[in-house]
Amino acid sequence: MYDTDKRKLLSALSHGAIFFSTAFISVGVPVAIFFVSDDPVVKENAKESINFHLNVWFYGFIITGLVWITFGLLLPLAGLGYLLHWGLTIWALAQVFSNPDTPFRYPLIFRIL
Repeated sequence: MYDTDKRKLLSALSHGAIFFSTAFISVGVPVAIFFVSDDPVVKENAKESINFHLNVWFYGFIITGLVWITFGLLLPLAGLGYLLHWGLTIWALAQVFSNPDTPFRYPLIFRIL
């Protein structure tokens, strides 16, 4: 049996790490949690968070390129991207706290891990 409070905390840290910064450093939190934790739900949440980080960066590069190519005409797309990435992260945190025994899965992302 695993400690529910510890599971909630580590899972929330994994998903919430993207709020620390959009730099590459923020992915270090779920990577560290993945290697340190022995809880299978926490490990799945950490993996999902790592995949989400990779997706956010990938789509961020695409959106940034499109904004530059169109001389800023697609700048609202960047705002939509931020709203989507923050909204999905808040949803993940809410799910982790309300149902700590089930790993959260982000919809419509590519899963590399």
